[in-house]
Amino acid sequence: MKLNITFLIAAALLSEISAKPLRNTSEVDGWFVPTVDGKFFWMTREQFENEYDKPNERKTVSVEYYLYTQTNPTSPEELYLDDTDTLASSSFDKNKPTRFIIHGWQNNANSDVNLKIREALMEVGSFNVISVDWSSAAGSLNYASSKSAVSTVGKNVAAFIDFLNEKAGMTFESLTLVGHSLGAHVSGYAGKNVNRGKINIITGLDPAAPLFDYSNCDTRLCSTDAMFVDSIQTNGKLLGFLEPIGKAAYYPNGGKSQPGCLLDLAGSCSHSRSFKYYAEALLENNFLAIKCSDYEAAVAKDCKESYQGLSRMGSPGSIFNEGAYYVPVNKKSLFGTG
Repeated sequence: MKLNITFLIAAALLSEISAKPLRNTSEVDGWFVPTVDGKFFWMTREQFENEYDKPNERKTVSVEYYLYTQTNPTSPEELYLDDTDTLASSSFDKNKPTRFIIHGWQNNANSDVNLKIREALMEVGSFNVISVDWSSAAGSLNYASSKSAVSTVGKNVAAFIDFLNEKAGMTFESLTLVGHSLGAHVSGYAGKNVNRGKINIITGLDPAAPLFDYSNCDTRLCSTDAMFVDSIQTNGKLLGFLEPIGKAAYYPNGGKSQPGCLLDLAGSCSHSRSFKYYAEALLENNFLAIKCSDYEAAVAKDCKESYQGLSRMGSPGSIFNEGAYYVPVNKKSLFGTG
C-alpha cells in the first residue's frame, strides 16, 4: 500500500510539473536551455545573439577524427585534415562504405553514442567508421557556448569529407553521417558546406531544439542537407524538436517521451534513447513503423490503418521512404516491438 501511495504522489507531482510551460517551441522569442545539473533556464533570442552568436568572434575549434575498421575495431587510428601521409598509411578502404558518428553536448568520441553505434556497425558490416570528437567545444559546461560552435565544427567536418573524397577516393554515394543532439546539426552544417559532392544520407538522432530556430533551415539540420535525411525524434519540445526534421521523421512512442524513462524531467533518458534505438535497429531491424497522415498524427499516436506503410526505423531497406511514422517501443531492451 505504501508503494502505491508513493507512486500516486510521484505521478501527481510529475503531472503538475509537466503541465507547466517548460517546453521549447519554434514560435517563441527564446528557449529553455539545459544546464549540466539537469535544470533549465530561460534565454531570450536577443541574449543568445548578443552574447554567443557572433560568427566573426568564433575561435578555431579543435576537431579530431578517429578511424575504426574491421582490422582495428577497438583501437582507433587518428586521421588529420590535409595529412595525406597518415591517411595513406591508415586502414581506410575506399571500397568500403563510410559512416561518421558525431556526438552532442557533454560527450566525446568515447561516449555511449559513439560506442553503441560503432559496435553495432562493426557487427553488421564492414565500414570505415569515423568517430568525430569535438569535445573541445561540446565539453563546455555552458550549452550556449557549445551550440555557438556547431557551424564551425560542421564546416570542419565538410572539409574533412572533401579531403577523403579527393585524397582517398571515398565516394559520396557510400557516405552516411549519424549525429545525436547538437551533433545532428553539425551533420547538417557539414552537408551544407561540402564542395565536392552531396552526402548520401544524414540521420539525425533527436536533433537538439534549444537555441535553434525550426523556421530557419540555414541554421539547423534540414531535409535538403543530403540526398536523404531521416530523423529519430524522442524528446520533442524539450531537448529535441517535435516538428519533422527529415524527409522521413520517426516518432517512437509519439516523440515526446519514452517508456521506461520515469520522472525524466530533464529529458536526458528520452533524449539518449534515440541513439540506443538506432544502434538496436542496426542489429535487430525490429522497429516497425506505421506511416501517418502527418507528424501531428504520429505524435498523437493516431495513425489510421489506411495510412500504414511498410517501413522499419533505422533499416537500410526503408531508406528513401518519406513521411511521418509512429513507432511503438518497449520500455526496456529490446526496445523494438517487431
